[in-house]
Amino acid sequence: MFNYIVIGSGFAGSVIAERIANVLNEKVLIIEKRNHIGGNCYDYKNKDGIIIHKYGPHLFHTNYKEVFDYLSNFTDWNIYHHRVLAFIDGKKVPIPFNLNSLYLTFPESLAKRIEEKLLKKYPYNSKVPILDLKKENDKDLRFLADYIYQKVFLNYTVKQWGLKPEDIDPEVTARVPVFIGKDDRYFSDKYQAIPTEGYTKIFERMLNHSNIKLMLNTDFKEVISIDFESKKIYFFGQEFKGKLIFTGMIDELFNFKYGYLPYRSLDLRFETVEKEWFQEVATVNYPNDYDFTRITEFKHIHPASTEKTTILKEYSKQYIPNKDIPYYPVFTKENQKLYNRYKEEAEKFENIILVGRLAEYRYYDMDDVIKRALEVFEEKVR
Repeated sequence: MFNYIVIGSGFAGSVIAERIANVLNEKVLIIEKRNHIGGNCYDYKNKDGIIIHKYGPHLFHTNYKEVFDYLSNFTDWNIYHHRVLAFIDGKKVPIPFNLNSLYLTFPESLAKRIEEKLLKKYPYNSKVPILDLKKENDKDLRFLADYIYQKVFLNYTVKQWGLKPEDIDPEVTARVPVFIGKDDRYFSDKYQAIPTEGYTKIFERMLNHSNIKLMLNTDFKEVISIDFESKKIYFFGQEFKGKLIFTGMIDELFNFKYGYLPYRSLDLRFETVEKEWFQEVATVNYPNDYDFTRITEFKHIHPASTEKTTILKEYSKQYIPNKDIPYYPVFTKENQKLYNRYKEEAEKFENIILVGRLAEYRYYDMDDVIKRALEVFEEKVR
C-alpha cells in the first residue's frame, strides 16, 4: 500500500510526509509512538484558556526565509520577541549577558571601563562565545569573563547537561554567547513569531491529506522488523521495498547493538498560580539557585484573558531508556564516535533515511529541523 513509511510525527517526519503527499502525490504512512501528532512541539489549551507547550517552551525564530514561508502555508503568526532574565546574586539580568546586564550587575564606573574595553576589542552587536572571552589577557575583560562563566554558564551547564562547559561541544556553549550590545531579545533572527493558534494546529493542517495515513499509539517495532544480515525491512511480516524515513533514536533502530547513546531528559512540573502574572518575562533562568534550570510563564508567549497563570519549572536529568523522553543528545567526542558507528550501519541500507535531532544526533532548533527535512526530501526522497 505504501512506498513511504515515516517513523515519528514531529517536524522532521511531518514535513517530509507533507511533501511526499503534496509534491509526489504518493501515499505515506506515519507511525507515531505517542497518542498525538507534533512530537515535542505538541501544545494544547488548558482549562483556563492558556496554550501550554506540553514538552517545554518552543519559540520559533529563523533567518531562513524559505522555512518561514513554508510554515506560513499552515499558520498565521503573532509577532513575538522572546526575552530571558537570569536570577544572579539576587538580581534579574538580561540573558544573553549584554551591555545592559553589565550595568545592572556592576558599579557604574567599573561597568563603563569594561564596556569601553569590550567595544575596543569587539564590534558593536557582535556575539562572543564565553570560552573565547575567557582567553582574554586584559584583567578587566578576564574578570568579566570569569564572572559570567561562574555566575551564568557553569552551574547552568552542569544542571542542564551534567557536564562542565569545557567538556561539551563548543556548538552548544556558543548558543548563548556574550552579546556586545543592548538588544535584550534572546534571539536576533529576522523572523521571530508564534503560531496564532499554537503548534498542534500546524501539524493538523500539514497532515490533513488523503495520501497521509496515521498510526498513533504504535511503537515502530510492533509493525516493522529489520533483518540486519540481508539488509531487508519487513512491515507486518511483508518485505517493505519502499523508503523508510526514520526520525527516532538511531541506536534504538539498530537494537542498541553498539550500546546506548546518551541523552538528557527533563522533569517538567506545571503549576497554575492564582494571580494574573508570575514573572516579568516569559522565561527566567536560575543558574545558581534551586534545582530547576528555568521557569517559563506561557501567558507571555500566548496572551490569554484570565486572572490565573500557568508556569513550568524544568529539572534536567539523565535520560533513562524506556522510561524518559530523550530531549537532547549529549555532545562529546566519545558520543559522536558511537553515533558514527550507527550512522555507518544505516548507510548499508539503501532505503533507510535518517532525519531529525534524534536520528542524526544533532542539536537542531525547530527551523533547522524543518530546513533539514525539506533538504532531505529534495536530495533523498524525491
